[in-house]
Amino acid sequence: MPKPTEEAMDTDTFNMSLRKFLKQVGVTSQQAIEAHVRDSGVDSGSLTARVVLTIDGQEFEHVVTGRIDLG
Repeated sequence: MPKPTEEAMDTDTFNMSLRKFLKQVGVTSQQAIEAHVRDSGVDSGSLTARVVLTIDGQEFEHVVTGRIDLG
């Protein structure tokens, strides 16, 4: 139960805002990786990428590592 001075989180607003943020992260990250591959001249093999997500003012860090195959 929220404290009297706190407002309850609106789950729908939170989910919509989170999805918008994640879409922005996905789209801009894809564009940045595509530009890097194009500009660097790398055209075969694979790249190992890592994303580090933090939240300002919170003790939170989430790391995602993966491989991007170039063909």
